[in-house]
Amino acid sequence: MNGTQSQAVIASAAVDSVGFDPAAVDPDAHASFRRLERHLNQKVLGQPELIERLLISLLCDGHLLVEGAPGLAKTTAIKSLAESIEGDHHRIQFTPDLMPADLTGSDVFQPEYSNFRFERGPIFHNLVLADEINRAPAKVQSALLEAMAERQVTVGQRSYPLPELFLVMATQNPIEQDGTYPLPEAQLDRFLMYVKVGYPPASVERQVLELVRNQARNKPTRPFVAIEQETIFEARTQVLGVHLASALEEYIAELVIATRDPSPFTPALADWVEWGASPRGTIAIDRCARARAWLGARSYVTPEDVHAVAFDVLRHRVLLSYEARAEGVTTDAFLARLIEAVPLP
Repeated sequence: MNGTQSQAVIASAAVDSVGFDPAAVDPDAHASFRRLERHLNQKVLGQPELIERLLISLLCDGHLLVEGAPGLAKTTAIKSLAESIEGDHHRIQFTPDLMPADLTGSDVFQPEYSNFRFERGPIFHNLVLADEINRAPAKVQSALLEAMAERQVTVGQRSYPLPELFLVMATQNPIEQDGTYPLPEAQLDRFLMYVKVGYPPASVERQVLELVRNQARNKPTRPFVAIEQETIFEARTQVLGVHLASALEEYIAELVIATRDPSPFTPALADWVEWGASPRGTIAIDRCARARAWLGARSYVTPEDVHAVAFDVLRHRVLLSYEARAEGVTTDAFLARLIEAVPLP
């Protein structure tokens, strides 16, 4: 059975499934997100994949790690998203001299009352841009890990909850490695997706020039009505209602298990991998594939949805062996071979 036939079979199973909710894609919430997607693509030209991944992260209540050269609108993307939804945002420039208290806040002594008052740090915002995250030392990254994983910050003996709507978009520069601290695997695993951003085509760069000229002339743009947080929470609930056929669930599990031991599908890849993805990777593919289907106004997940998010979900959860790295094998090349080898249901 080829890929097209498999997709048709799974789609048919979704429609005929007992208990399937055809209203999983609510027109109001979906229209709000499509309007948001169009708005962001007008603000950030030539990066539709980054915009889609941002929206998927927002729908899945996850965090995003973005790698790309300077000047590719990574900061503009998260800032535009923050300005388009109900909530606040903050940009944190990570540097080697950053301290955990610069991120979380600290207890400040009040002499007039002879006690301490907690001053909240910049992490207490709805959307946080962690710029050049790999320039911060391990203590700062550990503080950020607690915020991402537990949705709380601990200072001294007290813990403080973060906002219900909380998203971290971290960036790192692939060019300069001097003065950087590689992110630990535990923190990498907390990111829902790891997106690599490339340069836009020449036609888009010309559009960027026109956009910059219009901004320099203070040319008025149509105001965007911010999306309320209740709409985002409702959309998240609807994403969970998007149907995922049992055959496709089994395929996702097999694909993630194959990252740990690919020998049953392709013995040639067995020497390429040191560590595979954790069960958190299985959950992430499930959630991201549902979110992509929901954004596409479909009430069921297709194999195309799974393959579209698999690279971004798995590339930071797979550790290649020394032999593979010595041969110049990349994680994306390994995943591409693996996806070809694991058969669709």
